[in-house]
Amino acid sequence: MHRRQRGAALLIAMIIVTLVATLAAAMTWRQYRAVQVEAGERARAQANWILLGALDWARLILREDAASNQSKTNWDHLGEVWAVPLAEARLSTFLGAGDDSAGDGGGPAAFLSGNIEDAQSRYNLYNLLGGKQVSAAERETLLRLCTTVGAPTNTADLIISQLRAAYAATPQSDAPLKPIDVDQLSWLGVSPDVTARLAPFVTLLPAPTPVNLNTAPAEVIAALFDGVDLGAAQRLVEGRRSAPLATPQDASRYFPQGVKISADRASVNSSYFIVTGRLRLDEHMLVQRSLVQRNGLEVVVLERRRVNEVVSNGAGA
Repeated sequence: MHRRQRGAALLIAMIIVTLVATLAAAMTWRQYRAVQVEAGERARAQANWILLGALDWARLILREDAASNQSKTNWDHLGEVWAVPLAEARLSTFLGAGDDSAGDGGGPAAFLSGNIEDAQSRYNLYNLLGGKQVSAAERETLLRLCTTVGAPTNTADLIISQLRAAYAATPQSDAPLKPIDVDQLSWLGVSPDVTARLAPFVTLLPAPTPVNLNTAPAEVIAALFDGVDLGAAQRLVEGRRSAPLATPQDASRYFPQGVKISADRASVNSSYFIVTGRLRLDEHMLVQRSLVQRNGLEVVVLERRRVNEVVSNGAGA
């Protein structure tokens, strides 16, 4: 009987030790997870503040450029300060401020880069929404761009019809969702491949805008005017590097005679810009794209979008 009691006591002790070890392991795991969550939240907050700071910096650059334009020629071209991209700058030390383990040997490698792009360097699809019918000039511009990128022949008419249906004052029940960005052209029935090919040349801004001839690529310039081929547009692109256009009419020296340059479809300055900030943390790339509008000396943020990108071999996206 005595040996049985000793065996039962030993079994109970082993069970108690097992329970204590299990509870201790569970508590340790929960504490470890809590530390991970806190570290992730801290990194997310730090990244958000850094990207916001980069956006404010870009707004300041655009404001200073506007102030300079008021005292000089009112133009926007690729030789100005805002068009110079920000190369990657290491921020690991800043992100790890207050953490003795951070530095070159510890903590995640963090780099900030970014750029400002003229949104009016692309053809604005919002120009297709004015009036009861699309003007022939706007339709031909989109048609030429679709031909340039090798899109199917019905792409231009599909975009026009579906876009006008989505933005109608009283949309029909079968109307597509209203896109607010070129990436959402798939809502109109455009294939992702065609959308990707059109993206460098078109945009969708909240109001009609002319194309800035000082920043637009040759493909957009050639599509904008009747009688202008890609060769003439490329001559303009080469010539504006040394002598930016002071007025839209200055482009006529690069074009064949008889080409009409309308002030409501072409300009040499811009009001809308796309600010892109990139924060690289190890293999993750946090990218924030913001659409800003400059009205005089006021620069307003209209839209902010965040996307996560994975990079390989430490190279930025």
